[in-house]
Amino acid sequence: MQSFTLIILQAGGAESLFQFLPLILIFIVFYFFFIRPQAQKQKQQGQFIQDLKKGDEVVTGSGIIGRINKIDEHEVSLQLDQKTFIRVVKGAISKEMTDGYQKPEETS
Repeated sequence: MQSFTLIILQAGGAESLFQFLPLILIFIVFYFFFIRPQAQKQKQQGQFIQDLKKGDEVVTGSGIIGRINKIDEHEVSLQLDQKTFIRVVKGAISKEMTDGYQKPEETS
């Protein structure tokens, strides 16, 4: 490690390190403002999908509102009306849209 630092300093390494500083700062900004929040959002969506249970009212990504009637390994059966059922894949159910749909009802 010391020999690597010594080689960099002998070859004008301090100046080259300052040249890479803006690039490093840009990467740090991208990580904290774009990559990390997106990873957290995906983790929350995955947890939401795992926690689904029969009787939950959910919204799909396309805006279909239904109550969960049956849950299989990869798909969910939603009851839209008294006798109307559809099957959707679990990934089609949106945590963000479900939360947005349920919040106005709670405040009423």
